[in-house]
Amino acid sequence: MLKSFATLTIGQAPRTDIMPLLDKYLPRDKVTHTGLLDGLTREQIEQRFAPEPGEDVLVSRLLDGTQVRLASSRVEKALQLKIDWLESEGCETILLLCTGEFHHLKADKAILLEPDRLIPPLINGIVGTHLVGIVVPVAEQIEHQAGKWLKLAKKPCYATASPYQANEQTLIEAALSLKEQGAQVVLLDCIGYHRRHADIIQQHIDVPVLISNSLVVKLAAELLK
Repeated sequence: MLKSFATLTIGQAPRTDIMPLLDKYLPRDKVTHTGLLDGLTREQIEQRFAPEPGEDVLVSRLLDGTQVRLASSRVEKALQLKIDWLESEGCETILLLCTGEFHHLKADKAILLEPDRLIPPLINGIVGTHLVGIVVPVAEQIEHQAGKWLKLAKKPCYATASPYQANEQTLIEAALSLKEQGAQVVLLDCIGYHRRHADIIQQHIDVPVLISNSLVVKLAAELLK
């Protein structure tokens, strides 16, 4: 029997890169951390999830800290199996640690917290008519995730910088690109972004910089009180 609250990454758990954030808001003794790719070798991951040309792409992190690119449709199917298993093991709340857009995930009795359903209305309520600049890990995700933001008053602008591979210069270039496009609020829309990424960007574009993982983890923490 697992603990009643579980985090589920599309990479491998534990996500040491964001564990400080998770530990800050989610009590260790009440949370199980699990990953879609747990126990798989890179070769096995490639065989099962490597994107074909034209497939929507998600990115995540392996235990060794490297980035992995995954086919979104196959990830979604595998996630549903993982969610079913977590429920069967007694999990009552499942927090998905991925901001990618999914369409068919469901839980029977557990509360399933999907960032792609939580973050867009929250951002919409925060920004009003301001232009949002969204940073995503890879360019393919701009088109893939565009549907998330259809309810924004203004169509967002985008820049790319992977939280797993980008150096400071790449982040600066992303900030300058968003500044040139007129962004008035910036959102780092991947679970892997850190406050240090936000700080670098904010040094070069003087607007509020929000991080999806921080927003969704703080919301999830309210269910553990």
